[in-house]
Amino acid sequence: MVGYDPKADGRNISKFEVALSGSLSGFVTRALISPLDVIKIRFQLQIEHLSRSDPNAKYHGILQAGRQILQEEGPTAFWKGHIPAQLLSIGYGAVQFLSFEMLTELVHRASVHDARDSSVHFVCGGLSACVATLAVHPVDVLRTRFAAQGEPRVYKTLRDAVATMYRTEGPLVFYKGLTPTLIAIFPYAGFQFSFYNSLKHMYEWVTPAEGRKNAGLESSARPLRTPWTSSRNGCRLEGLSRPASPSARSEATRASWIAPGRCFGRKACRASSRACPPAC
Repeated sequence: MVGYDPKADGRNISKFEVALSGSLSGFVTRALISPLDVIKIRFQLQIEHLSRSDPNAKYHGILQAGRQILQEEGPTAFWKGHIPAQLLSIGYGAVQFLSFEMLTELVHRASVHDARDSSVHFVCGGLSACVATLAVHPVDVLRTRFAAQGEPRVYKTLRDAVATMYRTEGPLVFYKGLTPTLIAIFPYAGFQFSFYNSLKHMYEWVTPAEGRKNAGLESSARPLRTPWTSSRNGCRLEGLSRPASPSARSEATRASWIAPGRCFGRKACRASSRACPPAC
């Protein structure tokens, strides 16, 4: 369960466990998606069109960009800035989930609103993401600089990057791009927590109680935020150049897939599609 649940009958985990879980999830996720994150940043910083028809475009596709980065910079290029990125993910995950837990508990104790309501999760999720962003934004700027630099490298080490950026651009450089980041992250995280909560309740409604004993549900939402992400990165980079028979088993398997799908499709699909924009 994500967030404070007043009806959990003493099953709520401690705040330390919440922070630890958020940190570990951020650590694993960052290690897995780092190559795509590097390619994304390169795309956002390329002035030319991402098209084969533009002769000046260095990158024009994900596979082509991956091959070119590999040839020019080696496999380690896909994990450039990985240390600050991991510090970012671990810190962000801990602060976000801990803040979300505390905010939902505050709503339960200080207001008449149900802490399990999706609208509460939207507001608390967005606020917790903003708090986490404020806490780790300097590390995020460093991660972006490292991921964007090609060869030869501008910054050799993390300490060198901090010293060089502070000396040449001043202390405010570590909060470049903060405004578009906050504008993008509030609805992004708010919808993520809200949709998770809504789909969890939908799952509990569709699935019989005995079938949920050892089951789990996780979901995320991604609104259209690429313009804000591009603006954020542009700001940051200023200064950087079973049944018995087989047939019965088959029918049972088919029914187990079709029945929930029909139920979900009739009652929730249309409403959900109106609220969720296509992925970036």
